[in-house]
Amino acid sequence: MAAHIFTGFGFGPIQAGLFVKEAFQSGNFSRIVAVEIDQQLVDAVRANNGSYYVNVAKADGIDILKIDHVELLNPNVPRDNQILRQVLAESTEIATCLPSVDFYDCGSAIPGRVFTGWKPVPSSVASLMADGLKSSRAKATIIYTAENNNHAAEILQAAVLKKFIALSPERVQFLNTVIGKMSRVVANPAEIAERKLATIAPGIKRAFLVEQFNRILVTRIRISNFEPGIEVFIEKDDLLPLEEAKLFGHNAIHALLGFIAAACGYSRMTELADDPAIMQIARKAFLQESGAALIKKYACPTDEPLGRRAQLRDELFTEAGFRDYAEDLLQRMTNPYLADTVARVSRDVVRKLGLNERIFGTMRLALEYGVEPTNMALGAMAGIAVLLEAPEQNNLPGDLHFGDWHRLDDAKIEKIIIWLWAGQTCKYTPQIIKYVQNAQEHLKELTKEDCTD
Repeated sequence: MAAHIFTGFGFGPIQAGLFVKEAFQSGNFSRIVAVEIDQQLVDAVRANNGSYYVNVAKADGIDILKIDHVELLNPNVPRDNQILRQVLAESTEIATCLPSVDFYDCGSAIPGRVFTGWKPVPSSVASLMADGLKSSRAKATIIYTAENNNHAAEILQAAVLKKFIALSPERVQFLNTVIGKMSRVVANPAEIAERKLATIAPGIKRAFLVEQFNRILVTRIRISNFEPGIEVFIEKDDLLPLEEAKLFGHNAIHALLGFIAAACGYSRMTELADDPAIMQIARKAFLQESGAALIKKYACPTDEPLGRRAQLRDELFTEAGFRDYAEDLLQRMTNPYLADTVARVSRDVVRKLGLNERIFGTMRLALEYGVEPTNMALGAMAGIAVLLEAPEQNNLPGDLHFGDWHRLDDAKIEKIIIWLWAGQTCKYTPQIIKYVQNAQEHLKELTKEDCTD
């Protein structure tokens, strides 16, 4: 295979522990570049001869991987910026691993301490990418978008097209991804020492910790005769159903567990494995609510004419397939070697409780297909409890600082939900609110009887 060149925007655990790692291990890349504005991190990897370390959490322990021959470039440094533009003009595979799609065309090329606002600027990801893609090149390019958005590829493509360049589908393709790989950055020196984790590089007191799971789904590549250098990803003709399974299955249940764990006073996700009441709630939400709705939406009836659902024919959207999916994820979410923190899983509560997000989005999907989202509502109520624990941090308006969630009445719960949804509504709004109000008593019982002191 001809040598490929890889460029990754953002150097967090998914970029470092998935895309760059797979590019390096494939042996198919002549050059691997990561874009990062943390100059201390850039300097540390450079001083380590372009090598860094990733800790991989398996079911029975942790492996330490050393990744070599990686160039880190800071786009805020003029010389690095110039080199980056040249590399992008030659890159055959590019991956964006940013906090959200909002960062495609704003501020610095990678969000961080150096940030100039939300207006489009010449050094944004979309601008840099446009400059590279419009250069004369003999090679085709694919761009993986790893942001947690079902239409990330389309959003990035639109941002690049605003730079007034013509993108030939025969030469350039933006790919959506379904990345069910859990990861974290460990910054606590005591935890790093206790668990014998390798830091990213000498001089950096942080460690990348990713789970071993590596079944990554991507949009099918349509560029004629293009063979990707990263060979382990699984291409799918129709990715949207699988993206919804991740958002309304994996992400929804992960958030539900995190919120309930926080309300109960747990600190580590692995502690939930010994709480049968909470795990049963998660299992019911996964199988009887999320799974039941997704199977009704995407399963292929034997008498249905050939169409989208018939063409999908994915084993996931069967009772057995979804049960295997759920049980595997519940075990991985509580993996003691990943040792995910409840604080990390339950963070960003305002975004996660948006109308179209993981919790309420799953409730809407369930109601649409005649499924009662009782357990998902419990997760939503626990999310409200998390929200009220840190009202200032979550930018909660003063008139919604209601204090102890135990004492909320139905009217206050409704006011909080309306604020979380920023004025948006749907045809199921009254039902969703009622389910959450009814879940309050269940959460009170759960926190009193089944949780730690």
